[in-house]
Amino acid sequence: MQQAKVSPLVSSVGFAIFLVINATQVWGGVFPFLPLDFQTPDVTLGFYLAQSIAFMAAIVVSVVGSYVYPEGARRMLVGVAVAMVAVGSFSIIAAMYSPAGTLALVLFGGAALGVGVAAFFMLWQRYFSSLPPEECNWQLMVGTILSAVFYFALYLIPVALTAFLIPLVFLPISALCLVLSVRGMSFDQPMFEDVPREHPEVYGHLLRDSWRSAVGLAAIGFACGLARGVALNDPSLGTLTNIASMGGSLLAAAVLLGLSRVKSVRFDMNMVFRSLFPIVITGYLLFPFFQSVGLNLFAGVAYLAFSAIMLVMMMQSAQTSRDRGTNPVFVYGFFAACAYAAQGAGFLLGWNAQGMDVMGADQVMLFSMVAAYVMGMGLFFVTRPLRGVGVQHKDQIELIRAQKPVSAEGNAAAEAAQRPSRKRSRADESDRSLKDRLSKQCLVAQDRYALSSREAEVMELIARGLTVSAISKQLFISENTVRTHSKHIYTKMDIHSKQELVQALESVDLARFDDAEYSVREDLALA
Repeated sequence: MQQAKVSPLVSSVGFAIFLVINATQVWGGVFPFLPLDFQTPDVTLGFYLAQSIAFMAAIVVSVVGSYVYPEGARRMLVGVAVAMVAVGSFSIIAAMYSPAGTLALVLFGGAALGVGVAAFFMLWQRYFSSLPPEECNWQLMVGTILSAVFYFALYLIPVALTAFLIPLVFLPISALCLVLSVRGMSFDQPMFEDVPREHPEVYGHLLRDSWRSAVGLAAIGFACGLARGVALNDPSLGTLTNIASMGGSLLAAAVLLGLSRVKSVRFDMNMVFRSLFPIVITGYLLFPFFQSVGLNLFAGVAYLAFSAIMLVMMMQSAQTSRDRGTNPVFVYGFFAACAYAAQGAGFLLGWNAQGMDVMGADQVMLFSMVAAYVMGMGLFFVTRPLRGVGVQHKDQIELIRAQKPVSAEGNAAAEAAQRPSRKRSRADESDRSLKDRLSKQCLVAQDRYALSSREAEVMELIARGLTVSAISKQLFISENTVRTHSKHIYTKMDIHSKQELVQALESVDLARFDDAEYSVREDLALA
């Protein structure tokens, strides 16, 4: 039986504290706040390998498990995740006081932390995916901003206390917030009831629509791996990348939160990648000329971009699960596997290229050239038009500013003023064409009633007389997902039947309709 929901701030604080725990674990347990003489190459490399392999294994197992054993999506094993992170953290701490068993404890702790952190990510992703889009995105953005504040506050605490603060204080608080959040989750949604084996074409279509976004994400992850390979030999560089990572998350969340307050915003990972590309590629061009600080700048910019796009990844994964009714673990796991696999490949190159001199190119120049090439190839695939693949749907993140409904007899100018501005973009291949008067009415109704792009698609197909089964086949989603979208449409439009929907659309005034303004379904082109 579902219980009353807790305050959204509880979930945001819990997620923020988890991100802080993750930031202090990823670079070697709580290494950013442990003595530098403990962070020997053997210790840091051993931890990284154990943690990364365990993390990737947990992600892959979760993805496969969500497909063959979807019932597991209803199980929120918070206690297991907490236990793994706690054991891992205390193992790293114990390694400082056990010289003879340091490496063994570090390896064990890294593996436990890898599994525990992956489990926490999956748990939080499932929770956020279960929320309405507006609430989900708000909590993610606020939580990300708070995480940066909490993380930087750790530098005000004596280092000797911080190592114990993470497992003894932060971990229990984050776990408690997650438990309270989970109690208010609604599992009565298509994503949790979905059985992938019954309609594999839905998941095949999802992968076909998402692989280009995954390529862009992997390109930035590869550059981060290069930086990480170097950082393991330079603990001070690890601290810098942590700061850059948290700073990137803070900047991305603050910008998106600010934009959502002033206008409706629609974007996806492809747009974010294209927006970050000029900044990152310019840095790769200039860093070799910065002498000794070039490597620090390379690492900082790489992780700033990576942390920003990882926030967007969580938002888009949640949106995809809601739009398509697919298992949230499968969607998030697919993107995460691509990102972290590429990061691992970059790490191997960065670790083995220490001090390498190729045809007179120093380390910074070599890394910049390789990273620039990978980013360029990523841009090629992200922007490459897809031909001969049929209908494609982009699961855009929609930060829709609330608007007051305007009656059919209302002032046309007032209605026009409420509409979000739209920009023409030839890069967006998933936009719906304006077939006839009904298409135009649906576009105006989408703005008037704050419908998502997927809800607007379903609304138009319902109005055209298609059955639930036909809509399911055309949009590559389950029939249960179609019914859920229909329910949301009727609620937002305050109607109760298909006939009322048709009447509401017929009442839409197109006197001031602008074909150029509405020709593309995109409120904000970030590229």
